Amino acid sequence: MPQSSETIDLLLRRRSYSAKAMVPPGPDAAQLDIVLRAGHRVPDHGKLGPWRFIVLKGDAREKLGAVAEALVRTDEPGADPVRLQVERIRFLRAPVVVCVASRVVPGKIPEWEQVLSAGAACQNMLLAAHALGFGANWLTEWPAYDARFRAALGLAEGERVAGFIYIGSAVNPPEERVRPALGEVVSEWCAPAGGAAG
Repeated sequence: MPQSSETIDLLLRRRSYSAKAMVPPGPDAAQLDIVLRAGHRVPDHGKLGPWRFIVLKGDAREKLGAVAEALVRTDEPGADPVRLQVERIRFLRAPVVVCVASRVVPGKIPEWEQVLSAGAACQNMLLAAHALGFGANWLTEWPAYDARFRAALGLAEGERVAGFIYIGSAVNPPEERVRPALGEVVSEWCAPAGGAAG
């Protein structure tokens, strides 16, 4: 298989961009199709496709933010206007937002593996957006865990939000964050002296 130094470089320098710092333009239809196809091409034990994608763009982002605002008004009477404004513009932070919904298919494939596959879809979308020259961020935040919000988004019983993928243009490159030293998170397993127990 041929090597791809460009792919390795992308993987080693990928960095999440702040959704609040994104500006237009976002991906056009052809670019968004690439991002979605990348999300669709992930490890998937059993070939179940245990995820689906909901695209938010245009005024749909504002309308979904209004749903979040209404829920806060219900739960927090007298909520601060700034708090309500945050909810109102929640999905306007980027030109395009893709909701990745995890949907576990009953059967022989463990639920955990299916959930991980949805997570892999999120990561592939981040990488594809980055490769296309966009900034991207994978967020959940409280709406992902609110049953009323999930219902308004059209998620069925048992579906969960694996993430909202915010995609847009970035004004400034993101700062590198502190990461654990590789040696702190990598080990090599060795068999116990004297062979296996038993």
